[in-house]
Amino acid sequence: MAIELTTKDCDALDDAELEELAAVSDLQGAAFSAGFLSKQREEWVLSSLAREGDSLLGGMMFTLERIGGTPCILINLIVTQPKDRERELLAALLHEAYSRALLAFPDEDVLVGVKLISPNGYEIFNGLSDVVPRPGHRPTGEERAWSRRLAKRFGLDHGLDDRSSLAVSEGEQYGYVAYRLQDPVETPFQEVFECCAPEEGQALIVFGWVMAEQLADGSVPVPV
Repeated sequence: MAIELTTKDCDALDDAELEELAAVSDLQGAAFSAGFLSKQREEWVLSSLAREGDSLLGGMMFTLERIGGTPCILINLIVTQPKDRERELLAALLHEAYSRALLAFPDEDVLVGVKLISPNGYEIFNGLSDVVPRPGHRPTGEERAWSRRLAKRFGLDHGLDDRSSLAVSEGEQYGYVAYRLQDPVETPFQEVFECCAPEEGQALIVFGWVMAEQLADGSVPVPV
């Protein structure tokens, strides 16, 4: 059965949909409560929910905006139901974000920013350019500045280490990419997570660039 996506303003999400998304997050181990998601509904702009028949497979809260004039896709959270089609679900959600970015920012390169607590989430950045942080790379001054800008936008700038992109929540719950948390695997990005302790409220601010030509011709690689 095909995955069906519905995208609408976050403030159009009803309480029943938030309860469904909270239930999926429990399966992933993220435990985003309906109350927490209700608060996120007020703070973010767009939402995408993915269904297979009557079953909710997952969803995303995100926004398209400019930071200092630079077009950005900022993903507050993604939740995917742990099952065989998890990669396909993530690909569908990303495709929706890219399609909307093409309409909002034609002929422009776009920064993609997320919060990760697992290296599996780096699948979001397949085919993107200048991903930070990444193994063996020392961030430039401008890249460290982007870490600070994004951490501030995500509300996680209090304890940020802009050299590693490690952010600390200081006890406040925060959204992140809850993808394949039940399926840990070795990846080249394991190294950059050695400093990150999610159980202590830590996450990595990760970003990369999708090129205008990739958006225009639909050639952005996504998890498959």
